[in-house]
Parts: sequence; C-alpha cells; structure tokens
Amino acid sequence: MKGKNFLIFVLEDDKLYNTILHHFLSLNPEHEVKSFTTGAELLKALHQKPDFITLDYSLPDGNAMQLLKQIRDVLPEVRIVIVSAQQDVQTAIDLLKKGADDYLVKDSETQDRLWVAIKNCKEKISLKKEIETLQTEVSKKYNFQKAIIGNSTPMKQVFSLIEKAALTNITVSVTGETGTGKDLVAKAIHFNSTRKSRPFVPVNIAAIPAELMESELFGHEKGSFTGAVTQRIGKFEEANKGTLFLDEIGEMDITLQAKLLRVLQEKEITRVGSNKIIPVDVRIIVATHRNLLAEVKKGTFREDLYYRLLGLNIHLPPLRNRENDVLLIAKHFIEQFCSENNLPKKYLSLEAKKQLLNYQFPGNIRELKSIIDLSCVMSDGEEIELAHTQRVSATMPGSITSLEEPVTLRRFTLQLLQDYLEKYDYDVLKVAQVLNVGKSTLYRLIKNKELNVPEKVY
Repeated sequence: MKGKNFLIFVLEDDKLYNTILHHFLSLNPEHEVKSFTTGAELLKALHQKPDFITLDYSLPDGNAMQLLKQIRDVLPEVRIVIVSAQQDVQTAIDLLKKGADDYLVKDSETQDRLWVAIKNCKEKISLKKEIETLQTEVSKKYNFQKAIIGNSTPMKQVFSLIEKAALTNITVSVTGETGTGKDLVAKAIHFNSTRKSRPFVPVNIAAIPAELMESELFGHEKGSFTGAVTQRIGKFEEANKGTLFLDEIGEMDITLQAKLLRVLQEKEITRVGSNKIIPVDVRIIVATHRNLLAEVKKGTFREDLYYRLLGLNIHLPPLRNRENDVLLIAKHFIEQFCSENNLPKKYLSLEAKKQLLNYQFPGNIRELKSIIDLSCVMSDGEEIELAHTQRVSATMPGSITSLEEPVTLRRFTLQLLQDYLEKYDYDVLKVAQVLNVGKSTLYRLIKNKELNVPEKVY
C-alpha cells in the first residue's frame, strides 16, 4: 500500500459529491485520498499505483465503461468500484463483466457499502502479502539437497540436473517409478528458479475425470456446461508467471493432448464457453511413471506433444538402485515420525538395517515411509528390530522379504563397514583393526561419501 498506507483515487465530476467522498474516505488516518474530475486526469496519475478506485459512470470525457479497460491494462489487480446515480440493472451487469469489482448506486447507504468494499480490499492485499512472504520463506528454506535425501551416485547426477533446470525456463520431464519422489523434484526446480515467488500449481492428471480436464486446465465461463454455475479460472491462469506441474501426464486423454499442445505453442488459453484469448506465461514440468515413447508407438500419446514436453529429462532411480540411501531416508522418516507423534528417539537395529537393504521396495520411497511409520508404532523400545520391519514387509501386497532377494557384495560390504563405524563411535582405526581393513580404504570411502560419518567426528 502506498502513501500513508492505503491510496484511494476518487473520480467524480460532481464537485460537491467529489468533496463529500473525499472527506468521508479521509476520515480514516490510514487513507490517502486523491480526487479527479476527468478520466484523463486519473489515467495520468495511475503510475502512483492506487490500491482502490471509485468511478462515476458519466464523465465529461467519456464513461466508466470506456475507462475500465484503460485502467485494467495498467493496473490489472486494482479494486475498482463504480459509484453512480445510474440505476439501470443491465448497465451494472455490463460494468461488472468489463472488470468492475462492485457497483454502488448513490443513496444513503453508499458510504457504509464503500467502507465494506475498502475493508475487503485491505484484507485481500494483506493476504496476498502474507502469501508472498510465505513463498519467499519457503524458497529460502527449500534447499533441495536437504529436502531430497541421498548420497548415492545416481542421486548426485539428479542433483546436478536439478541445478541446471533451475537456471532456465526449459520444460522438464521427470520420469521414474511410482513413489520415487517426482513431485519433490518439481518443487525443488520451482523454488530454486527465478519464478520461486510466483505460484507452484500441481495437477494430478490421473485424479481428474477426462470430461472435466479441459475445464480444470483452462477454466470455464458461467453457464458453459451443466454445473458451471460460476466463472472459474483454470490451472494455467492460476500458475501464470509461475510453474505448472502436470503429474502423470501419460494418463491424459489423447483428445485433450492436441489442445494442450496448442496452448504450449501459442502461450495462450481460451476458457470453456468463451472466445476470449488469454495470454499465459507458465513454466511446464511434467512427470510420469510410463514410458512415453512406448505410448507414442502404441498411438496413445501424441508424438508432437511428446517432443514438446521432453525438454530436460530427469530420471529418478528406484530406491533399490540407490546404494546406501535407503538407510539415510529411513533415519529421516524415523526422526520425523517420532517428532510428530511425541515418541522417544528410535533407531534401527543392525538386523533391521540389513533387512531394509535387501528389500526391493516395489513402492519405493512411499513404501519405505509406510514401513518405517508402522515399525515405529510396533516398536516398544528405542530399537526398531528385525521383527518389526519383517512384520511390516509381510503386510505389503506382493512384497518380498529381505532373505528372498539378493544384495550386491559391494552394498553388503559398505553396510557392514557403516554398521561397525556406528558401533565403535566412528573410530576409524578401531574399525580397521577389528575388520582387518586398511585405514586408508576407510578414509577414502568416507571422503567419497560412500560411508557416512558426522563432520564433527571426521
């Protein structure tokens, strides 16, 4: 808000009523009120960016209908209220359609209704500032290497691609099995990009019926179809200047794919039931667990849209291929669950760790979280034992327990070394002596972050 606090423009050619409005609105010491008698005068002053404008309908140099568009072109978000002696209902409706926020007829209740309109405007501005502040704080805290946990070689490659994606507005396609954290990657890119203060709008394509998808993405006008009782903006408009995350893009009906392609090419949308073209500036991130190229060959996904969306591809490896990350993530989930549920600190036993390392995790990180949450509940003491993780795994449909799945020799060796380091409080010389391993080998693995040792110890 400008000036003292809240800047109001009053446009009224009747000098007496102009003075009355000016005096009335100035009663609040937070208000700075500026009066005008012609549309030209007000337009010249728009660079001051008022928060609120009252317009008379009939003016010496035109009318409010003509002036509305000129104001909106300069200040699209300013609140505009028409205050007029005109009592024609159709005129009021036309003005509201053209962009007026409210229409007040000059009578004994005008002043009270103006107070309400101004109060609503202030609340809207305050809410917007709170959201902007929150988005700024989120972006500051959103260090993706903390939000996305992992030290494995495949994840280091993912982090490198996220950094590259955040530097530009290139379209990003995130691929990987269900539960690998594709939504976290999309958020990491957005909140580390130049668009971080703008909206991040996720859309799960698989969760929306095909017949409602066009309205969901592009919006609709009132009465455009049965059930459309009000106008609604779509996700593209909602994400303007920000990022639109289209999750499970492979589930989109092929008839809508052509419309999506046109929007991506033309950078403009048209609401359902309208002919008005609305320009949009949106960064696109898509995700899918499907092989889209295979879907193209099957004829269920448009080839031209495929190449339009491919952009920079970031493939998330399944949890079973992420080396020692499963234990890092498990530790994070244990700490999170205990904190949220006021439980004492817990830790995984050596046998439980080995069981998790051997397990294949068909549901990936999402499944791991379910296993850990239930294990924390089943464990009565500080230690989460093998019985707890085995019991949980056995309840998972189609799960395979740890003893039935092979583990690589390197992975087993690294886990054995990690367990002994923790057992002997990260005393490298002691572990080297006990396991008959060269201390230089241990130091090299620690330096390469293949073994995890607290910085204050190493």
